[in-house]
Amino acid sequence: MTTVIGLTGGIASGKSTVSKMFATAGIPIIDADKIAHEVVAPNTTALADIISTFGDTVLTATGQLDRHKLGNLVFNNDDKLAELNAIVQPVIRKVIRSRIDRFKSRNTPVVVLDAPLLLEQHYEKDVDLIVVVSVPLKIQQARLMARDNLSLAEANERIESQLSLANKVAKADVVIDNSQQLEETRLQVVNLLDKVRQTAD
Repeated sequence: MTTVIGLTGGIASGKSTVSKMFATAGIPIIDADKIAHEVVAPNTTALADIISTFGDTVLTATGQLDRHKLGNLVFNNDDKLAELNAIVQPVIRKVIRSRIDRFKSRNTPVVVLDAPLLLEQHYEKDVDLIVVVSVPLKIQQARLMARDNLSLAEANERIESQLSLANKVAKADVVIDNSQQLEETRLQVVNLLDKVRQTAD
């Protein structure tokens, strides 16, 4: 039996750090962000649909999708974001489900689906356990400002564009507190894996 852990968290909460900790522990990772890049590579149907919807100004000189330009088009525009999601999300979902099925067919004990928008895109039914990486808002703001060179107002705008961390925590089966030292975060990951393996046994 395969246990699928759905890993998510707020922007700049440290989800990627926790995902790497699972990988270091030998757990296979299905990375939704990587899949999102794969499905819009040159010569894909999804990229062709994006071009026909948004125009070829969203391409780089080499024919790659310019995520920055596309992001500027859809950010704060719910209609355009909905159009984009209607193109890419079904393709992403299909790939994610096929990869989960592949791990299940091999009886892989534990798999992590690392997805920033796990709850926003309703992957709850595809996972057995929802794990949310959480930090206090002030830490989230400071990390985001430092990481992306943003003002406080810009950081807050990015944070507010996602489902709130409080809402994610409310839907979590397990919350990993990433506000302390990394070793404390790692111990939480190790303890979680121990519990998952014991339950599977």
